[in-house]
Amino acid sequence: MKFVDEIKRTNMCGSLRGTDDGESVVLMGWIDQIRDMGGRYFMLLRDRTGVVQLRFDKESPTFATAGTIRNEWVVAVLGKAEHRGTNVNPDMPTGEVEVVVSEVEVLNRAATPPFVIRDDTDAGEELKLKYRYLDLRRPVMQDKLIKRALVNRVTRRFLDGQDFLELETPTLMKSTPEGARDFLVPSRLHRGSFYALPQSPQLFKQIFMVAGYDRYYQIARCYRDEDLRADRQPEFTQIDIEMSFANEADIMAVVEELMVDLVKEVTGRQVSLPVRRMHYDEAMDKYGIDRPDLRFGMEIQNGADIFKRSQFGLFQTILEAGGMTRGICVPGAAAYSRKQLDELTKFVGIYGARGLVWLKCTDEGLSGPVAKFLGPELQPELLALMAANVGDLLLFVGGDKKIVNASLAALRNRLGPVVYPERLDDFEFCWVHEFPMFELDEEENRLVAMHHPFTQPIPEHMPLLATAPEKVYSRAYDIILNGVELGGGSIRIHDMEMQKAVFDAMKISAEEAEAKFGFFLEALKFGAPPHCGLALGLDRIVMMLTGTSSIRDVIAFPKTTSGTCLMTASPGPVDQRQLEELGLSTKLHQ
Repeated sequence: MKFVDEIKRTNMCGSLRGTDDGESVVLMGWIDQIRDMGGRYFMLLRDRTGVVQLRFDKESPTFATAGTIRNEWVVAVLGKAEHRGTNVNPDMPTGEVEVVVSEVEVLNRAATPPFVIRDDTDAGEELKLKYRYLDLRRPVMQDKLIKRALVNRVTRRFLDGQDFLELETPTLMKSTPEGARDFLVPSRLHRGSFYALPQSPQLFKQIFMVAGYDRYYQIARCYRDEDLRADRQPEFTQIDIEMSFANEADIMAVVEELMVDLVKEVTGRQVSLPVRRMHYDEAMDKYGIDRPDLRFGMEIQNGADIFKRSQFGLFQTILEAGGMTRGICVPGAAAYSRKQLDELTKFVGIYGARGLVWLKCTDEGLSGPVAKFLGPELQPELLALMAANVGDLLLFVGGDKKIVNASLAALRNRLGPVVYPERLDDFEFCWVHEFPMFELDEEENRLVAMHHPFTQPIPEHMPLLATAPEKVYSRAYDIILNGVELGGGSIRIHDMEMQKAVFDAMKISAEEAEAKFGFFLEALKFGAPPHCGLALGLDRIVMMLTGTSSIRDVIAFPKTTSGTCLMTASPGPVDQRQLEELGLSTKLHQ
């Protein structure tokens, strides 16, 4: 093979420009397109940097070989870059230049692909996942993975510059069943015993703090055996950070600066600091959700005081029963048809709402089926409360807190992009902090940690741990971008007495705590410093910065929503001998 062994590549395909006119170049890549012009062949050669046009002239000794080449063949060419003169292609970065080929070698032939390798391919998702290596040749996919590599590089550069140490933690560890299900790994040497793949390096990174490595980070692979959706995978990557002798302001400042760097390097855009911070209760009150999308305004307002003085019996009944009536103002949406309003009513039904009350703001006041129940004295109050103008649409939901918040949060997310399409490309970060410490596990009828049981309560709530743990708030914080949680963390418990009080509130006995977390609790006894940290979902960060809606698009070899890999046909059965070596047998349920 003359090329590769003797003649080395001099340029990447996407690097050539008009200024390279007259330069001798060696290129290697895949044939993207072929045009037979009779006396000439024009081909596009593709590598991960882009495409460039090749020209094979009839009088050239390469012409005969060119006639045999097909799409997706791997070739190497030697030629001269030549300016295309008046035939410049403005749609290609390399469009000012073409390479007149004087020597060509076919490095490998290719079978006909099962789908056309183009950004606009109409191949189905399953077909693309089965032939993922072909899907990954598409420029749009290569761009996402190249940007993912950039996110890794920028993260390491930034954290190294902040004196963090990149340290590794085990991927075979003890199962600590708090939260999602573990992936279990049977031990051959210790039959009947199992390792677990880490859901997070949480305990180990805290142990690093005990060991004196006061600034740690890791781009860590993690695993959770849980139901999947667009932004979840059974294996994922997180940027794991932990700091000693630091508080919320310190860790937030580090993460904000990291986000500024990532956005600038990946998108070329600027993020203004500081990032907005809001209490959990404020987020739920104004946006109905703890990961609010701040691009669209439309804050939720409480209409209870007005509706309880109205003649609208349904809302009065809801309020008398302890429910709530809350709503949003949708700018410029008064022109919505009855069909559109019925669709919105059906939409909130997904979240448990039994109906949707709508009012249109007109020159004559409010209109709609419920307007007649609001007297002339209440309509101006409602308009003022909602900050509504003529042409706006008011939408209200009544019911219990959970249903109302979920319905209105979903309405905001659905209508925001429609009302404010010019804001879709904005980056609106925010911090949500001081979450409730616990939430009720209805199956077990006990309190469980909303984040994890090693999160500190806020100091003033410590006395409530023993008397009213459901009222305790924590020193936890999440960073949100455009309604997507990028990551979260907390101030950790470093005092054994506080840790015991939290376990008591969760009804975790000393014996259970020892069985699950004994090695970690032992470490806390030996001088644990105050420390804090968080984990950022790297897959989600890349998803947001590349403008895609699924993390599958930014993971090289993802699983389907059923947790399978169509390319490798995994998971699959294993040889009986392997099971015997592990002392295992399987019981299949039909």
